[in-house]
Amino acid sequence: MTFLRFLFSKYFFKHIFYIFVIVLFAIFFGILALSFITDHGDYVKVPDLKGKTLDSVAIELDNLDLKYIILDSGNYNPNYKIFSVLDQQPKFDSKVKEGRKIYLTINSSDFKMVEVPNVIRTTIRQARKSLESLGFIIGEIEYIDDIGKDEVISFSYEGKELKPGDTLKKTSVIDFKLGNGKL
Repeated sequence: MTFLRFLFSKYFFKHIFYIFVIVLFAIFFGILALSFITDHGDYVKVPDLKGKTLDSVAIELDNLDLKYIILDSGNYNPNYKIFSVLDQQPKFDSKVKEGRKIYLTINSSDFKMVEVPNVIRTTIRQARKSLESLGFIIGEIEYIDDIGKDEVISFSYEGKELKPGDTLKKTSVIDFKLGNGKL
């Protein structure tokens, strides 16, 4: 019974009121402090870095108090200069805080090397599909006497005969010798 009397006493309600005031003050002070600590509302727009060299990117980001990290060097793209930016994260015109890191994908120095698959004794149609999917370009086609009509007898790069497993740069032009169906 004394506990129930305590719950309805002035002493209990007075302490509940003090706790409520202290919690409200802590919440108000916390919200006010967070807006100063986090620079709420202060931001910088991310510039368009696509196609720019790393030297110009460093200068531009330094002026905006942003940092950059090279995430990856993407596949070689001949439309861009070597070591220029292919992609950026966050994207152009995004709003970020000062000191934020911008992640860059840069253009590699050349096409990557790709292993040539075994296309000997397959049709030119199958060989074309396999090689073009890897990034190679089909060059000249020469027909020689062989029983397999339109079958790949041999293939070469710049006059040098290739074997399956050899490596070439992507976009290399591969020439073929195909059978004409005659013995």
